[in-house]
Amino acid sequence: MSKAKIAGKAPRIEQLEEGKTYAWCSCGNSENQPWCNGSHKGSEFIPKVFKEEESKTVALCMCKQTKNPPYCDGSHANL
Repeated sequence: MSKAKIAGKAPRIEQLEEGKTYAWCSCGNSENQPWCNGSHKGSEFIPKVFKEEESKTVALCMCKQTKNPPYCDGSHANL
């Protein structure tokens, strides 16, 4: 499997809304980071689609190396 493009070396803090569906970019090529814009088409990457169960502030991974997508797990510290 190819490695994703590093879109940033720090997480993006976002306010997510309860009941809303999100598509997190896993390839790193989206111009709308951290959200998918379809740039992965033709590659082995697929977005992480998830529905938030409660409104909350989260740290979303921008380095695309997290073991807990779409959330930051600190993997960027090892880049």
